[in-house]
Amino acid sequence: MVKRFKANLPLVAIAGISALSLGMGAALINTVSSTSDPSVILEESLLPGLGNLTANHADDPVLALALQLAEQRQEALMAAIEGREPLSRSRAKYLLALDLINSDRGGQAIPLLEGLEAEYPAMAPYVALALAQAQRAAGQGAAAEQTQQRILNEYGDDSAIAPLLFDLGQQNPAYWDQLVQRFPNHPKAVEVAHQRLTAAPRRADALPMLMIMARSGLHHPNAGAALLRLKTEFANQLSPEDWQTVGFGLWRIDSYGDAAVAYAQAPPSPRNLYRAARGHQVTGKRDRAIALYNQLDQQFPDAPETATGLLRLAQSVSDQSALGVLDQVVNRFPDRAAEALLERAKVLDKLNSAESAQATRELILKEYKESDAAADIRLKNARSAAEQGDLTMALSWGGDVLKHSPDSDLAADAGYWVGKWGRQLGQADVAQNALESVIARHPESYYAWRAAVALGWNVGDFKTVRSQVPALAPMAQRTPLPTGSDRLQELYLLGQDQRAWERWQIEYTNYQDPTPEEQFVDGLMRLGTNDNINGIYQVSSLSLADDPADRKVVQDLKQRPDFWHGVYPLPYADLITTWSAQRQLNPLLVAALMRQESRFEAKIRSGVGAAGLMQVMPATAEWIKGQAGLDTYDLNNPEDNVKLGTWYLDYTHAEYDNHSLFAVASYNAGPGAVASWIKRGGYVDADDFAEKIPYPETKGYVQSVFGGYWNYLRLYDPAIAQQVETLQKRHRGFRG
Repeated sequence: MVKRFKANLPLVAIAGISALSLGMGAALINTVSSTSDPSVILEESLLPGLGNLTANHADDPVLALALQLAEQRQEALMAAIEGREPLSRSRAKYLLALDLINSDRGGQAIPLLEGLEAEYPAMAPYVALALAQAQRAAGQGAAAEQTQQRILNEYGDDSAIAPLLFDLGQQNPAYWDQLVQRFPNHPKAVEVAHQRLTAAPRRADALPMLMIMARSGLHHPNAGAALLRLKTEFANQLSPEDWQTVGFGLWRIDSYGDAAVAYAQAPPSPRNLYRAARGHQVTGKRDRAIALYNQLDQQFPDAPETATGLLRLAQSVSDQSALGVLDQVVNRFPDRAAEALLERAKVLDKLNSAESAQATRELILKEYKESDAAADIRLKNARSAAEQGDLTMALSWGGDVLKHSPDSDLAADAGYWVGKWGRQLGQADVAQNALESVIARHPESYYAWRAAVALGWNVGDFKTVRSQVPALAPMAQRTPLPTGSDRLQELYLLGQDQRAWERWQIEYTNYQDPTPEEQFVDGLMRLGTNDNINGIYQVSSLSLADDPADRKVVQDLKQRPDFWHGVYPLPYADLITTWSAQRQLNPLLVAALMRQESRFEAKIRSGVGAAGLMQVMPATAEWIKGQAGLDTYDLNNPEDNVKLGTWYLDYTHAEYDNHSLFAVASYNAGPGAVASWIKRGGYVDADDFAEKIPYPETKGYVQSVFGGYWNYLRLYDPAIAQQVETLQKRHRGFRG
């Protein structure tokens, strides 16, 4: 059987750092401005007179060629070189030179690169590096060495030279010393630290090498081992600030118990104490967690993390004690009062205090009518009424969710069911408005897809989605980043993703407490280097921002098309389209399932052994091998994995007469479980079945996959994107 991959993402912690959430807003609205932040970019001083160069030239047609394959863009680049616009010519020369070098025609690249440093100051060190590479490829070894020496002399303070220092250091260790001293945050410095520690684990400078790994090497496969060495072998030598760095690293790699130990020795702060307590709580150290939550409360009584900590504390104490803790949240943190009251009602239910629990819920509806807690109560009441056959009451409760909490994530759920119940009651106008509002206000939600189906859009229903063949139009040109140096901007716009990511490691100094713009850029940089699980997380988790100012910034970021492409990227597009066509599957359904299974990480393994992009179990792969007549396969190989995964998805569809709801549920829970649910009955239609899936994990899986399918459709199919945008414009005009 195929098992889904359970991403071990960070636990709910502080503002902006939480378990993965895909709450979204509007999409495909091309409005954005870009500014660099010279106060945090050291290299900015090297670019006199450039100013906001990339923002002012973001419409350059050469940038539309940057994401194309070399063979597709050669003629267009040559034509641009003959053009009048200086920056466009420079960009075209640089891209064409790189294409020639990469195709073993370095000699032809040299004329394009000579003199380009002066013409193209934003990319001068990279041009010089390309020239040295072209000279060496053309057999001009002496000229290449001379160019390299000039690069070291002229661009010695620019992180672009770090790879050159690394390469030279293979023969002369003094260059590695320079690299580590000048650019300790660069990935090449991390590799130096790793290699030195591997060669001599007990070397005299082991501690500084390990700290380089801890600060800047969390992307490295050996980061966890380095962090654990710091925690165990060097505990007596670490400063409180070092302990915070170690704690942050361990938290990011999901080693929560070890992170808790480190954070407890870090400088006392709301975040550090919260994570120390939470890490102990999730690893079963209840008493230590309680003590740290109390310390957090005593030292930082007004911090937002303290409110979250008290809510967590209530989960670890007796029910009677929990009531007192929750009362503290209600009295001291007005913005969390409704949430605490709802938890209080649940505790009262456990204590068989039904009257008090009901009174608490009524208090929420009266005093906190616009809260998510109130929306939760109303939606549950609506569902209960519908179960009892009282659709009028269900419609009333659901309508109250839309009235009082229209922007809550629960409003998408409520809106769809209001539309469905409204139609059953013959209230066509109510139904139409509710269904359209789901798409207009919550276009990212699973229920937006269900609403689009109900409105008759050509988006495929559970029984027809398999056979849909959507148009695919990936984003053709990038938008300038909201922060970062001009050189970073230029690298990103030109599609030089590896170099952009490397430069970002130097610029991203605020990685433990980033601004929303920095976190967004970090996500894009990670996606550019195929670090998809972390890239998706960095972008999507911005939706969890708690600070009002941060929420405003995030709302602005959500107006960028690349925000949504960051949450729903489409790597391995060729494999997906090829094997989807082979199996006669909707390619966007396959993409959505793959995203849910692995976040597009080709070599990832789940706790139960499911492997690769589509998380195929080894036993299932062996069974498919026999059924499909395969000779051999490698589950870590993307093509083999997609070949096997799509075969199995085709099989689950065949088992249920191409009913994709049952097929997708089977991919997660197994055909036997789904067959038993169907046989048991008790549901009136597919929507009802989806809501009543008895495995909570499979229920969430189904909504995530079909919600993902819808998001890929609205982002990558121009016709559907236009329908969504038109509906949103109409509803905005109607509202005001």
